[in-house]
Amino acid sequence: MTKKKQAYDKSELNDMQYKVTQENGTEPPFKNEYWDHFDDGIYVDIVSGKPLFNSRDKYDAGCGWPSFTKPIDKTEVKEHADFSHGMRRTEVRSDKGDSHLGHVFTDGPKPAGLRYCINSAALKFVPYYKLEKEGYGEYKKLFEIK
Repeated sequence: MTKKKQAYDKSELNDMQYKVTQENGTEPPFKNEYWDHFDDGIYVDIVSGKPLFNSRDKYDAGCGWPSFTKPIDKTEVKEHADFSHGMRRTEVRSDKGDSHLGHVFTDGPKPAGLRYCINSAALKFVPYYKLEKEGYGEYKKLFEIK
């Protein structure tokens, strides 16, 4: 059974998390949990728990939402054409959870030039010091100095 067929109970997610991930909503800019959060750690899909973004790839794009230059693993995010609201955009969804995350734009920093503009409500932040305890120990290597 795919996630689309599963009935996510609103008690599993708060109202904003449900609106964003299950109903393709958007939270307000500058009034969300992670837009100005820059601690070391990873951001995981609030629905599936799959790692999506590394805090080292996060930057302040000035848009009011968390922005990343790339996902940790490109296979964990899926891109789809989005023509809603009279715009042409590329929607980003999590692969395993099929959660709406946000959109990817081509106005990001070089070299890739991508800006993954992601709703905080679609994410859970796991701080570096809790990676092992939360079951994400293999991602500690992302923070090793090279």
